[in-house]
Amino acid sequence: MTTLTNSLTDVPGIRVGHATNLEAVTGCTVVLCPDGTVGGVDQRGGAPGTRETDLLRPMHLVNTVNAILLAGGSAYGLAAADGVMHYLEENGKGYVAQQGIVVPIVPAAILFDLAIGRSDIRPDAAMGYAACESATAGAVEQGSVGAGTGCRVGGGMGNDFATKGGIGTASVDLGDGLIVAALIAVNAVGDIVNESGQIIAGMRQPPDGQTFAGSLNMMRAMARMVEQPTTGNTVIGVVATNAKLTKEQVNKVAQMAQDGLAQAIRPAHTMFDGDTIFALATGEIDANVNAVGAFAAEVVAQAIRNGVNAAVTLGGVRSLKD
Repeated sequence: MTTLTNSLTDVPGIRVGHATNLEAVTGCTVVLCPDGTVGGVDQRGGAPGTRETDLLRPMHLVNTVNAILLAGGSAYGLAAADGVMHYLEENGKGYVAQQGIVVPIVPAAILFDLAIGRSDIRPDAAMGYAACESATAGAVEQGSVGAGTGCRVGGGMGNDFATKGGIGTASVDLGDGLIVAALIAVNAVGDIVNESGQIIAGMRQPPDGQTFAGSLNMMRAMARMVEQPTTGNTVIGVVATNAKLTKEQVNKVAQMAQDGLAQAIRPAHTMFDGDTIFALATGEIDANVNAVGAFAAEVVAQAIRNGVNAAVTLGGVRSLKD
């Protein structure tokens, strides 16, 4: 009997790799998929940064994907997908086009981490390739690694009053080996709350930052402001299952998984957030899409909380432990 690790790699065939630059406080994370993995996506919030998401939607030719990339670096970080494509090309993985030409399918999403560490160093092709080289089917490292390295929560008043975000993961076994799992990079403008609704990470209250200001309190103060303050955020992630699902059903799972953001982040899906969730189905076990989607939301919420709990103080942003 396989022992579960409460991570995305509990889905058989999924491998996850991180590449981390602690000096620049940025990084990327790759999810490598087994052959035949069907992909979908749901994007919410007003500030997305994505690549190859249109092909994941129904009524488009390509149904399967080879990898998903999550990266820091804002729009610059999308360049890391080139390295993932190079790695997959070397290994003969991709969509077979005319004359046998192999084109790897690597949808990607980025988050804004340029306000922490060094803004002139971003994830690039070399880092994307390195993340692939490090990918394993073992337990996924969480916290301030990979795409979670530069994550902040509640950064509207700067690093001194933000809380360190990170990357988190979780899984659930629905019986008979049916697995639903999530991997989320937590870089939210809103507060992270526990199951009781208590804030566990968010914007800190001046002058000492020992208590949380409460994002909804800040939103109340902004309610009549015509001009929007500037901030950079976005929660991005992947849900995966070994269920047999169609492309339409996988997109439904991605949509339902977004409810996990609403469970654990308040508010979610603002104009400051990109909030992109990819969904993957490896096609091993017959399953009900409604059940898969419902538990996708549950593991997303758990992964968000795990990400901030595992984060460490970095780049002048305090973690929950400090």
